[in-house]
Amino acid sequence: MSSTRHGDDTPVLITEAQPSYDDQQAERRRKYAIMMSMRIPCLIVGAACYQIWWLALIIVAISIPLPWMAVLIANDRPPRKSEQVNRYQQSARALESRDHRVIDDS
Repeated sequence: MSSTRHGDDTPVLITEAQPSYDDQQAERRRKYAIMMSMRIPCLIVGAACYQIWWLALIIVAISIPLPWMAVLIANDRPPRKSEQVNRYQQSARALESRDHRVIDDS
């Protein structure tokens, strides 16, 4: 067992692949559902606050761009994550340092 650091059992990253498209779409669908489910309560709270007209206007104004923002977020792929990953680093002693004779067959 050759590890770059002794006693470090952190998994080594072997690919820089992003999550699958199905996983990304499920996450975007969840965000869309959350944002769209906030619109109706905003409208209800805005209607319930009709006596304080400026508060009702602010709450209703917040609910107006929610569908537009939800669609933009649902159609946008997530940004690539810049994570600190544990990559395999080969030790200097792993390869031979001497020159090897090359046989040329010409």
